[in-house]
Amino acid sequence: MQLLAEKPAQEISLREVARAADVSHNAPYHHFADRRGLLKVLAERSMAELVDSVRSAVAGAPDPVAALIAGGSAYLRFAVEHPHGFDVVYDPTVCIPGEPSATMGPLIVELEQLLGAASIAAGLADAEDVLGIWGLVHGLGTLCAAGHFPLDAALAACAASIRRMLPA
Repeated sequence: MQLLAEKPAQEISLREVARAADVSHNAPYHHFADRRGLLKVLAERSMAELVDSVRSAVAGAPDPVAALIAGGSAYLRFAVEHPHGFDVVYDPTVCIPGEPSATMGPLIVELEQLLGAASIAAGLADAEDVLGIWGLVHGLGTLCAAGHFPLDAALAACAASIRRMLPA
């Protein structure tokens, strides 16, 4: 995870993990069958951190609308503060769409439930609205992490967009 904080997952090798851990170059193979196994674990741990961030933000909000905005904001912040972790979570060669690992599957479900429950509690009852919220925060997070605009602007745009989506 320390290496992932510094560089993209696709640039991390098992040999580099061994050097960083100060073990023999074969030692990582006792824990990972191959490099893809390492990337899957990095994705699972990153997703667990993302879910924990969103869960904490939603739980700490004073009302349903604030919970939805806080959850979206936590998602955005994670994308910006952990760009390599965020990227490996959504890398389709690591977490194959429709085929999540036994560890990743429940995390994906929990993230969907957190965003979905917050959306519904705030007054967005349609599945399309819930998908729109996820697309909004994911897209803003991706663009912001890539440097297209500052975090403050993304957070403000997220909150304003969510408020506009809510029923009058």
